[in-house]
Amino acid sequence: MKINNHFTYQKADGEGAKAAPKRSEVDPKICWDLSLIYKNLAEWEKDFTKVKDSLPKLQAYQGKLAESAEQLASFLKESENCSLKMAQVYVYSSMLSDQDKSNSENASLVARAGSLYAQFAAALSFYEPELIAAGKERMEELIAQNEDLKLYKHKLEQMLRTAEHILSAREEEILATASEVLSSGSKVFSVLNNADLKFPDVKDSKGELHPLNHATFGTYLREADRELRKNSFEAMYKVYEQFRNTLAMTLSQQMKNDNLQAELRGFDSARAAALFANAIDESVPDNLIKIVNENIGLLHRFVTLKKKLAKLDELHCYDLYLPAYEDSGKRYSIEEAAEIILEATKPLGDDYQKIIKRAFDEKWIDFPVNQGKRSGAYSSGSYTTRPYILMSWQGTMDNLFTLAHELGHSAHSFLTRREQPAVYGSYPIFLAEIASTTNENLLTQYLLGKADTEEEKNSLRFNWLDGFKGTVFRQTQFAEFEHFVHLKDQEGVALSADFLSDHYAELNKRYYGPDLFNDPLIRYEWARIPHFYYNYYVYQYATGFAAAISFSELITNGGAAEREAYLGFLSAGCSDYPLEILAKAGVDMRETKPLEIAMQRFEAELSQFEKSLDA
Repeated sequence: MKINNHFTYQKADGEGAKAAPKRSEVDPKICWDLSLIYKNLAEWEKDFTKVKDSLPKLQAYQGKLAESAEQLASFLKESENCSLKMAQVYVYSSMLSDQDKSNSENASLVARAGSLYAQFAAALSFYEPELIAAGKERMEELIAQNEDLKLYKHKLEQMLRTAEHILSAREEEILATASEVLSSGSKVFSVLNNADLKFPDVKDSKGELHPLNHATFGTYLREADRELRKNSFEAMYKVYEQFRNTLAMTLSQQMKNDNLQAELRGFDSARAAALFANAIDESVPDNLIKIVNENIGLLHRFVTLKKKLAKLDELHCYDLYLPAYEDSGKRYSIEEAAEIILEATKPLGDDYQKIIKRAFDEKWIDFPVNQGKRSGAYSSGSYTTRPYILMSWQGTMDNLFTLAHELGHSAHSFLTRREQPAVYGSYPIFLAEIASTTNENLLTQYLLGKADTEEEKNSLRFNWLDGFKGTVFRQTQFAEFEHFVHLKDQEGVALSADFLSDHYAELNKRYYGPDLFNDPLIRYEWARIPHFYYNYYVYQYATGFAAAISFSELITNGGAAEREAYLGFLSAGCSDYPLEILAKAGVDMRETKPLEIAMQRFEAELSQFEKSLDA
């Protein structure tokens, strides 16, 4: 089952406020049209039953897959058809629920779809081990005998790559049985972080109390009230300081699990194991850390600039997220936003423009703010559905960029599904953020060209620089810390709270430079980052952002060939390995060049901003 879900935090004024209308009260013209998937629940029930009835038929293939080419081709086709229906059933119920989480009937549909998916996954669990056991020679033999199997050649090759890292049947059974115990670090952290940690209310400069939690913390750090920012920062990290030893134990457990799994499967390191599935060379994260550290002076300059704009004698960690410019109050209608995004993406050509128009005309986008609606924004769907978008539209500049971002995901999904067969109709996380961020870059360049005043231009530049800081520099800082603690655990070093905190404090100081006051409590930031439990996930945010900058420059400065190369990337799905897909499109992430281009762009925008302020 393949579903491309891309979630974005979207700050919305009054999000979830009592004044929001009920779902039944919003204008249907600005709602997505899920009837394009199923006209009614009876149709959904029909497909639900079809999937359920297909499972025994698929299980009947067990032990027979490698008997003949016809048998294997038949199974792959039938399992693919079942997977497509399963994904459509799940996507529909999930999105129906997201538009109003208070609707118990829709929640029930999601629960049923989730249960069916568990049955579907269990029914098909036999086929990969069975084909791997048959061996590469037998697979090549079967593919040569059947024209239909040639379509699945790359998929089967990917599967067989793992053969040398597959253990004996008994060993695999033991690992599977122990998986719940081995993953306890991540699970305990999740429960502690999301359910058990309680944060005190915090005061603003007027003495008024505000509730502090994970959702409000980021909002408060962007508030003009410095007292609120300071109190929020200190209250949050004092809680993590209190539980630092427990959280060091959960993180240590995660590192031990990652390293143990890698060792048992014959990998040199946890990172090598994590990157293996998508054939990502370890030079990619190594190059990222190297180039970022070589250019760390640019981040120091940005911090100095932020201190100057904030007019502070000391810039503290709780001042880092303060916006440089106040909200201008300008608001965009949905129609204006559509026109702006279409103009901004003109360099991508007529076909791309038609996809964007279809998103609005065919109602792929759910705009309203209503009670019970899932917070944030995303692009989601399956191979047989439109690539839908959910967000809460309030017409702000942030909303405009969020919409452009999600339309990038949706256009990527649409082109992939249009140009690729179902077996290659999705794409990996390594590629996912490139299309969305390329759209944001194109939108920034378009708005800069249309800005009437230098203040407008500086506001746009600063937002872009701040986004770069958060996505490239900050995520690389996380990636460097994550790799360090994996290696130290592999060396047998005890990952105590003091050891982790001391290293994180040093790393933070090195990244942000002398103009940031290193508040003592920042040393505990590692304790609240869930991405450290995701096994080498974070570096992909930074590489995706860097690749997007290269693509946006190739598109803007190039011609038809560069545009077609980029559209080729958007249309490739998972028909090849991610690095190969990017290299064919003109951006080779195995080299340092895309990272160097990203740093050059950051420096150019930073210098322009500094020059404008001096003038």
